Amino acid sequence: MTSYKLNNQNLSRFEGEVAIPKYNRDNVKTGIVHVGIGGFHRSHEAFYTDQLLHDESNADWGICGVALLDFDAKIYNTLKEQDGLYTLVVKELDGTLTKRVIGSIVEVLYAPEDPKKVIEKMASPDVKIISLTITEGGYNYNEATGEFNFENPLVQHDIANAEAPKTIFGYLTQALKLRKERGLKGCTIQSCDNIQGNGHMTKKMLLSYVGVAEPVLVAWVEEHVSFPNAMVDRITPATSPSDISSLKETSGIDDAWPVVCEPFKQWVIEDYFSAGRPTWENVGAQFVPNVEPYEKMKLQLLNAGHSVLGILGALMGYDTIDEAANNAGINAFLRAYMGREVAPILSDLKGVDLESYEVSLLQRFGNVYIKDQIDRICSETSAKFPIFILPTINAQLKLDGHIEHAALVTAAWAIYSLGNDENGKAINVKDVMASVLNEKAKESKNCPTTFLEIESIFGKLKDSKPFTEAYTTAYKDIVKHGIEKCVLEMNINRVNFI
Repeated sequence: MTSYKLNNQNLSRFEGEVAIPKYNRDNVKTGIVHVGIGGFHRSHEAFYTDQLLHDESNADWGICGVALLDFDAKIYNTLKEQDGLYTLVVKELDGTLTKRVIGSIVEVLYAPEDPKKVIEKMASPDVKIISLTITEGGYNYNEATGEFNFENPLVQHDIANAEAPKTIFGYLTQALKLRKERGLKGCTIQSCDNIQGNGHMTKKMLLSYVGVAEPVLVAWVEEHVSFPNAMVDRITPATSPSDISSLKETSGIDDAWPVVCEPFKQWVIEDYFSAGRPTWENVGAQFVPNVEPYEKMKLQLLNAGHSVLGILGALMGYDTIDEAANNAGINAFLRAYMGREVAPILSDLKGVDLESYEVSLLQRFGNVYIKDQIDRICSETSAKFPIFILPTINAQLKLDGHIEHAALVTAAWAIYSLGNDENGKAINVKDVMASVLNEKAKESKNCPTTFLEIESIFGKLKDSKPFTEAYTTAYKDIVKHGIEKCVLEMNINRVNFI
């Protein structure tokens, strides 16, 4: 099949092969600036917005995508060359592919190239929402203290170089300062990251920074800027070379960076917006007064479940999440973890059937057409563990409840951090704290609980006798018997090896 480069000029060529935007993109005005234009944003918020733009009354809600970091140059250049267009490929459970070209990103900016241009765009009176997908680590907080990390060299740079920032907090502060100085309305800053209370977290971290960098701005931000919490969900694995070539061969679309995802999607948002919002509820989003119960369910079941599969699967030598999820032992272990340790601490989930939700998660994890790489899921576990797994542990400890499965996962992570699977194959530990994790993992060979001394991850968990005992037992069992046998034994009788 003849292929054509994906861009505005060639867009009509693909009609009939895939769904394409039916709205006039030239008439769409930017109302949203989104920072972090990776795969998840493009399978989620940009997808919802694309669907909404087919109603021409919503033409004020186009997206300006911002590539914030130096290593975001590739995605910036790709989207710029493609006029912001990309292909979304949904991998259905039966293996069929649903393809559509997404047109909601109508502008792209590369922050390192022109910081002032990004600040001006964020300060534009047309922009009502600044949304974020900056990963858990991007919020720059210390898990042990819960406070903003001012020791970060990039933060120190931003305080000293206000007009050429490098962090999201530097950009937001300068943009909000301009809005205040120009007598403009405030805006909504909307986190789309997997953090419980992501809106509260964004507000706390931003105001901490503003309080030092621009203290006179604090009161204005508190009065004119809103930070709604939201729960987001759609499994979006990294795009593979085969995804790119398959799209070109089957649909004639030469797309340098399409996005692949699962069919399931969910977006639950608190309805607190300072300057208006899109009617995303018309295309499947859910607006609620309080998102906390929903995000807690998702973070501690789906996201934690992903981490469980990733860590256990990595030690067994698997490469993808579906391989781990379809291992009978790991599958049963995860079911027990969700039902025995997580579900009992969830509440206020009106209309949610937890058992059905857990079953659906296992089906989604096991989708053999979603080849989600384990090293992607395990990347930055030091930022994910305190959000996804630690709250379950702490809640169960308060109840004097079950912690055995979480303890085994924690012990497995310590062994994972040594950098090799149980077959001796090297593991590529992608984590900003990789050197610290490896150092503590090595020390744990002699004293397993040394790994728990990383306070920025585990807080005071090392002081819990019930947990340290369960963790130490699990660690020694894994070393002696291997992870697969430990998982199977726990599934059979939930007792320790003798």
